[in-house]
Amino acid sequence: MEIVYITSLVIFSYLLGSISTAIITCKLMDLPDPRSEGSENPGATNVHKIGGKKAAVITLFGDLLKGLVPVLIGQFLGADELTLSLIAMAAFLGHLYPIFFGFKGGKGVATAFGVILGISLPVAVAILIVWLSVYYLFKISSLGALSTALVTPLFFYYIDGSVIYTIMSGLLSAMLILRHKSNIEKLINGTED
Repeated sequence: MEIVYITSLVIFSYLLGSISTAIITCKLMDLPDPRSEGSENPGATNVHKIGGKKAAVITLFGDLLKGLVPVLIGQFLGADELTLSLIAMAAFLGHLYPIFFGFKGGKGVATAFGVILGISLPVAVAILIVWLSVYYLFKISSLGALSTALVTPLFFYYIDGSVIYTIMSGLLSAMLILRHKSNIEKLINGTED
């Protein structure tokens, strides 16, 4: 692929990732801004706390699609592993640091899952099983997210076998864990819900 096409795909992915499903959903449903209520995080878990299940499901799927769609477009256009990794990271970074919302975004769990789903269905299924298992046992969403972040690069390495995707998922996982700093502190203190 030519550098112009690659650059365009990366920019498109970042801009798509920058669209905050949580903020838009809450606005359309006359709910409080998720950046000023609850955990003040524009993500599905906080939207669930302030607006209920329907708003949370819309937010979850919107955030997932922000990661999935750019990767699928890249695949359709014949992008190689490195280009798909750049597209994936751009969509993820758009969610974390959205240009449309003052670079203050969510933690990236659903968008990361969308990216992974687009790149490797077997890895996506494996991490979904991990998340569901941890959530079933402990009923703490952030613990499920952190658990999946820790194992995702291993799954890419052992299930998919791609070194490039393993490195990309390692970077993605590290950023996701950093975004969960306050959750980690609450988990340690026993105050996370």
